Amino acid sequence: MATPSPKTRTIWPYAIVMTFVLFAGYIGYMVQQAMRTSVDLVSPDYYQQELRYQQQMETVARTAALPAPVKLEHNAAAHRLTLQLPAELTTQTVQGQVHFFRPSDQKLDFSLPLQPAGGVQQINTGQMKAGYWRVRLDFTAGGQAYFLERNITLTD
Repeated sequence: MATPSPKTRTIWPYAIVMTFVLFAGYIGYMVQQAMRTSVDLVSPDYYQQELRYQQQMETVARTAALPAPVKLEHNAAAHRLTLQLPAELTTQTVQGQVHFFRPSDQKLDFSLPLQPAGGVQQINTGQMKAGYWRVRLDFTAGGQAYFLERNITLTD
C-alpha cells in the first residue's frame, strides 16, 4: 500500500487576496487624503478682483475708441520717448502716470507723472538701461479713465 503524500500548500491564493486588500487600503487612503485637502480656486475677494478687471477692460476699450490714437513713439537716436494725446483730450485736464517696467529687473521700474504740454510730453531715455521695457500710460481726462500699454526696446 502506498503512503499518502502530504498536501502541498501554495501561497498564491493568499498573495493575490492580500494584494487586493492592500490595493483597496491604498485607494481608501488616497480618497481620504483627497477629501481632507482644501482646494481654494477662488480668492476671498474674487468679486472685487473681477470688478477691477472689468473696469480695466472698459478703460482699454475707451482708449481704443478715441477718435485719434494715443501715440507713443521712441526715437532711439535722440534718446527720447514722445507721448502724444489726441487733440480731443488736450482741452481737458489730464492727470496720470507713465510707468516703466523692466521685466528682467524689477529694481529698474519707475513711474513719472504725466504732464503733457499741448498734448505732448517728451521723456529722456538716455539714462535708462538698454533692453526691453513695458511702458504703461494710465491717465484720466474729463472724468474718464484711459490706459495704454506699449513695449519698447532701448538700444545703446
